[in-house]
Amino acid sequence: MSRRTQLKKTASAAFAGLVFATQIAPLHTLAADNPASMKPDEVERFCANIADAARDRRYALQAMELKKLRGEVDERIAALEQKRADYEGWLQRRNVFLAQAEAGIVEIYASMRPDAAAERLAEVRVELAAAILMKLEPRTAGIILNEMNSKSAATLTTIIASAARPEDPT
Repeated sequence: MSRRTQLKKTASAAFAGLVFATQIAPLHTLAADNPASMKPDEVERFCANIADAARDRRYALQAMELKKLRGEVDERIAALEQKRADYEGWLQRRNVFLAQAEAGIVEIYASMRPDAAAERLAEVRVELAAAILMKLEPRTAGIILNEMNSKSAATLTTIIASAARPEDPT
């Protein structure tokens, strides 16, 4: 196939694709009725003239797509920001509740008889029992530890001493 024939076919295909894709003008206003009968310099001029329009159309389509995607991303960001605000509010309410509950539990154990408090603390997890004892006044905590069996009291004392140690034990 000669270069001239190949150029004519390429121009014909480009012309048809451009008209279909861009829908800028009717077919009869852009080129001759038979693109194969066009002279090579006319074909080159035609291709050069429509290249700018095709590029502009491509850029416009890409800009529209980017604008659409930006809108979707902005919507997702807004939804995530709302969820983050909801979670932060929930976390704040939870922390307030835990602080109140912790203070309430410490007050409960502080007001209990030492033997009853020792019996109850022996039944909970040792970490929780140690945390409660650390928040009690030292005199009250000592009396409760005195009422516990020696093994439980020693375990709790070890945990409390480890927590009070300023350096990292590892």
